[in-house]
Amino acid sequence: MPFVNPYDLAAVERLPGWFGRFFHSESMTFGYWEIAADAVPLHEHHHPEEEVWNLVEGRMALTVAGVEQVLEPGTAAIVPAETLHSARVLEACRAIVVDHPARPSIARPYAPRD
Repeated sequence: MPFVNPYDLAAVERLPGWFGRFFHSESMTFGYWEIAADAVPLHEHHHPEEEVWNLVEGRMALTVAGVEQVLEPGTAAIVPAETLHSARVLEACRAIVVDHPARPSIARPYAPRD
């Protein structure tokens, strides 16, 4: 399936205030996140996939390997595989997060909403 409109996908609340829409290519997972201003912080964690965050709207603080950086629209952050990272929202925001290799456990395969 070469074309996907993520807004045709149902949003999943993964944590309080974190709503994601997910799809997968053969080797990557894409998450389109809408994060509320009062969303809980994303706990420190790591995983075997490399992850790239691209902030589209709003502001958040992302900590990677103990270094915190405030992300603003247009900012991208690269989280290497197996690296501790966490996030806290500074204002409502939207972000696109891509994992490589694909992370199928994060969401079901592409299925448009009815």
